[in-house]
Amino acid sequence: MQHNSEFFALVQSIQPKITEISIEAYQADDSWTLIDVREDHEWLAGHLPQAEHLGKGIIERDIETRFPDKSRPLLLYCGGGHRSALAAYQLQLMGYLHVASLCGGFSAWTTRQLPVIQDQAKP
Repeated sequence: MQHNSEFFALVQSIQPKITEISIEAYQADDSWTLIDVREDHEWLAGHLPQAEHLGKGIIERDIETRFPDKSRPLLLYCGGGHRSALAAYQLQLMGYLHVASLCGGFSAWTTRQLPVIQDQAKP
């Protein structure tokens, strides 16, 4: 996907301030709680196994209710890693201690032909 220049510059400015985890590192470490920050329609079209859905539009509002333990390891992903990087940064600002973004997001996952779950109902 082609991104607007200001959006891309914003993402690049926060990337050094967050942790990004490769798919291989995620697969080797089962301590992560996986959170899909994509839009509802993206989630319904397919998502990673064991993922929970908390869209970027509401994650800051609802994260403390769903995940009150700020030391819990949270791994966020989106379509390509940009929105999840921004959301990871925001959660760090909110005091979450162990939050990261999945490198390449859903696109990198499906490129590797890894399993995907498809739901028929809204989460």
